[in-house]
Amino acid sequence: MHRRHLLIAGGSFMALSGCASMGAGTGGGGAAPDPASLAEEARIARAVLPVQTPRAELLQPWSGPFGGVPPWDKVTAAKLRAALIEGIELQRNDYNAIANNPEPPTFANTLVAMQMAGEPLDLAGSIYGVMTSNIGSDDYNEVDTELSPLLSAAGDEISFNEKLFQRVRTVADNADAMGLNAQQKRIAVRSRDSFIRSGAALSPAGKAELGRINTALANAFTAFSQKVVNDEKTWTVVPNEAGMAGVPADNKAAAAAAARARNLQGWAIVNTRSSVDPFLSFANDRGLREQVWRKFVNRGDNGDANDTNATIAEIVRLRQDRARLLGYQNHAELRMQDTMAKTPAAAFDLMNRVWAPAKARVAEEVADMRAIAGHDIEPWDYLYYAEKVRKQKYDLDQNELKPYFELNNVRAGSFEMAHRLYGFTFDKLPRGAVPVWHPDVVVYEVKDAGRHVGLYYTDDYARPGKRSGAWMTTYRSHSTFDGDKNTLGSNNNNFIKAEGGEPILISLDDAETMFHEFGHTLHAYSSNVVYPALGGTPRDFVEYPSQVHEHWVLSRPILNGYMKHVQTGQPMPQSLVDKIEAASTFNQGYATVSYLSSALVDMDLHTQSTPPTDIDAFEKASLARYGMPKEIVMRHRLPQFNHLFTSDAYSAGYYSYLWSETMDADTWAYFEESGDVFNPEIAARFKSIMLAPGNTVDRGEAYRAFRGRDPDVRALLKVRGFPTN
Repeated sequence: MHRRHLLIAGGSFMALSGCASMGAGTGGGGAAPDPASLAEEARIARAVLPVQTPRAELLQPWSGPFGGVPPWDKVTAAKLRAALIEGIELQRNDYNAIANNPEPPTFANTLVAMQMAGEPLDLAGSIYGVMTSNIGSDDYNEVDTELSPLLSAAGDEISFNEKLFQRVRTVADNADAMGLNAQQKRIAVRSRDSFIRSGAALSPAGKAELGRINTALANAFTAFSQKVVNDEKTWTVVPNEAGMAGVPADNKAAAAAAARARNLQGWAIVNTRSSVDPFLSFANDRGLREQVWRKFVNRGDNGDANDTNATIAEIVRLRQDRARLLGYQNHAELRMQDTMAKTPAAAFDLMNRVWAPAKARVAEEVADMRAIAGHDIEPWDYLYYAEKVRKQKYDLDQNELKPYFELNNVRAGSFEMAHRLYGFTFDKLPRGAVPVWHPDVVVYEVKDAGRHVGLYYTDDYARPGKRSGAWMTTYRSHSTFDGDKNTLGSNNNNFIKAEGGEPILISLDDAETMFHEFGHTLHAYSSNVVYPALGGTPRDFVEYPSQVHEHWVLSRPILNGYMKHVQTGQPMPQSLVDKIEAASTFNQGYATVSYLSSALVDMDLHTQSTPPTDIDAFEKASLARYGMPKEIVMRHRLPQFNHLFTSDAYSAGYYSYLWSETMDADTWAYFEESGDVFNPEIAARFKSIMLAPGNTVDRGEAYRAFRGRDPDVRALLKVRGFPTN
């Protein structure tokens, strides 16, 4: 979360399903400054900032072991509110001191000082992101509603500070004359350009209008998030045993526990993906499948108090107004200035190359299912009959796999992957060793070749108010510009907690999701940071390190050591692995189309010259233009598309998963072609070139240094089983 204002003024505190702050390192970015130079820079920067003593408890420097840890045990909504309000004022004082410094601008007294400014607010902001995402109770939602526009305005205040901007511009424009090294120059230039994209060069009237837009957006993002979470607190009741026929025993037990927790009779299919997908895959009752499916895909789209359509229309209108004010044709053009793809056209080119073969594969999959079903396939039938086809074609039943993927074993397997590839170890701390925000949270100490690098928090279980899905968050990122900082971060899931200590069995897809989010974690803990301002990587790079790590789930060392049958203790037999590999491209039409339709509609929405006012109508028309198969629904329909409408983070950027997957597939091919998927030489180069250096050099250049060429899209098509010509 650190340094949100230096390169992304007015940014959100919350890290979405990626890494909030990736490391900037020495590799490829020029020689790092020596410790004495860094100490002198820090001394100069500190001298600029006013001496301030925060009053609020949650603004105090973190104390305790491991370089200080968040005081989760002391957090209340009232304390958090007080800290954020005071923290904004302390941050204002810091930035005003930098802007009004009578000394000529230098890298140290301006850009290094900016990396130190607002530190108390950063601490409270990390806590704010967790309490609104992982707890989400009414009192924290009230804080979120009140503070999100104030935080947005505080970010704008930095962006619109004319004296501050001119100091940054002076350093950037004179970087060579000042003798800045490559990393320092990159920070200065990127900061200047980010200020301009954030409205620093606008007239006073333009800044006032942009501030109004940003505040309105902050309010709309909060409203959207809370409405979707409220709709996900609902459920479908299955009143009798017959309605649960076909559902695996562990999912059935979880649904029974969910019903009891809500004082209901029967079984409750909670309105989140982890509960809905197993029901749609295995429940025999077609009518109930339709009922559960409709409730899930219509989150935010029911014409009630939680309907998000008007909120989305307001967001896209505000985004378009902002883009035009800043001199861009549309929101997508603005958002893609600092990405690998650079332009909407480049993103569309990749998506369109994959879209046609994906649709063709869907037609084949539907034909196979219709032959078994004897009727047309509806969206609530797809997962159910896909399992029938999988069993018929490959003799592979997902229920046969789940006993090998017990939640704790999967996590242990991910730790082994990290150790074999990069030398990391994860040692569980005794309960109570450090504070946590919920009793379910488990904490591990992370070491790299025996050297402490941070703490890793896990929060695995669903609870009312917690946002859905899986994500990684960073609370403190590594840096050395002002002393060696360790990394604090978490992986967050939404599994249904079992009763009585029963093992939690998850699907292969869930196991891959865990390795995916853990890949974000490995990216963060690999960082070799000098200046945190170069920590964040482009949005269409962020998912690359996470996606590539999914591949190791089914590697034989991980299977043999960790993915053992929960009852027999035996590792998965090769015959079953062979079935999985034979079926590896099975249902890729569905997987690709459900994801890619969401990415295409996102880009379509944010490249419109006239923002739509009827969001449902736009979604339908957009899908019709792309020829969306009627048997499939978007993975994220617009009314519940958190990636797009809880912040700007993934807006006009959902394509980034596919962009990253192109590099991911090509990287996995590199490991496979070496004959050893744990090849130590390739792993060491991947860590040092792709994971550690953050954004010290252009990520495309870094990939070419790692792979020897640009990524080959044919590797992506091959992984998905599509024609490569």
